Amino acid sequence: MKKDKIYQSLLALIFSTITIGVLTLLTYKTNFGLFLVASFGSSMVLLYGYPDSPFAKPKNILFGHLVTSAIGIIFYNYVPLPIYILIPLAVGIGVGLMILLDVTHPPAGGNPIIVILGSVSFEYLFSPILTGCLIIIVFGILLNKFVAQKKYP
Repeated sequence: MKKDKIYQSLLALIFSTITIGVLTLLTYKTNFGLFLVASFGSSMVLLYGYPDSPFAKPKNILFGHLVTSAIGIIFYNYVPLPIYILIPLAVGIGVGLMILLDVTHPPAGGNPIIVILGSVSFEYLFSPILTGCLIIIVFGILLNKFVAQKKYP
């Protein structure tokens, strides 16, 4: 195995643990609210494993998660269709909008499923989506740029 691959893997392991650890601590050890979304785990793969990917840009992380979560919330609250039709339509429209708006972040493609199955409200866009994404982006910049010495963003 190449040393570069081992180094990249270890950095991704450590940085992902730190970032998700902070979000977990904020969620479970403070009264500030919810900071975790399952799709944030997938965001770690891009942010720390492949920070040069266009899908790992801060705007893609933030707006990809916001757009797809908003679509899920809108569909859940305002589209009176059976769930087996609602979920695929919401995912499809969310993915299409990310591509159209040039904010594609593949982990965010699952957000409409999370939102609809979780029956969340519009507050979900602020916490955990906006607050969680901002924390992820700050950690991504700090850890990639200053610790790993990588050009990011």
